[in-house]
Amino acid sequence: MKKLIEAAIAVTKNSYSPYSKYPVGAAVLMKDGTIITGVNVENASFGLTNCAERTALFAAVSQGYKKEDIVAMSIAAGEKEIGAPCGACRQVINELVPKKASLYLTNLHGKHFESTIEELLPFSFGPEDLNV
Repeated sequence: MKKLIEAAIAVTKNSYSPYSKYPVGAAVLMKDGTIITGVNVENASFGLTNCAERTALFAAVSQGYKKEDIVAMSIAAGEKEIGAPCGACRQVINELVPKKASLYLTNLHGKHFESTIEELLPFSFGPEDLNV
C-alpha cells in the first residue's frame, strides 16, 4: 500500500486550494492495479468546491469502474496531523467503496493509519436503507 499512499501524497501538488491553503489528494486502487487519483478543487463560491475523495471516486466511476473493482483508497492531507474525510465524502465513500476496503489516512509526510468506512461512518445510510 506504500505506492497508493505515495500516489495520494504526490497528487496533492495538483490541488487547487487558494482559499483554504489545505491541499488534499486521494488515490483509489483498483483490482486491475490501476490507481486513480483526485484532488480538492476549490471555488470562490465555496459550496461549489469538490473534495479530493469525491474527485477520485467520480473519476473511477466515469472510467467504467464499479464498487467491487475497488481494493483500497488513500487520502492525504495535513502537514502535522492526519486529515480525515468530511461528512459528505464519508457518505460518498460509503456508497461507492466496498465496506471492507482499506482506507489509508495519511498526512503529507507519510504518517498514516488504516481504517474502513464502517469505522469512519458508523450507523451509515446507504442503498440498503432504501429497499431498492
